[in-house]
Amino acid sequence: MSTPGTLSLEQEFQLKVLREQVENLAPDQAQEYLLEAMRQLMLKDNWIRHTFKECYLKL
Repeated sequence: MSTPGTLSLEQEFQLKVLREQVENLAPDQAQEYLLEAMRQLMLKDNWIRHTFKECYLKL
């Protein structure tokens, strides 16, 4: 089992595929892609915080 700070083999493969896809993007496309990725990470963080709060309140 891997530690939280490392990527699994599947994640490393996904990262390699993504790297190959973004290498050919124009700068404006790359910027839009990055901003959307950050937006989705922020939404994920919000969802995780909300889930922990809900779990904590039910104890």
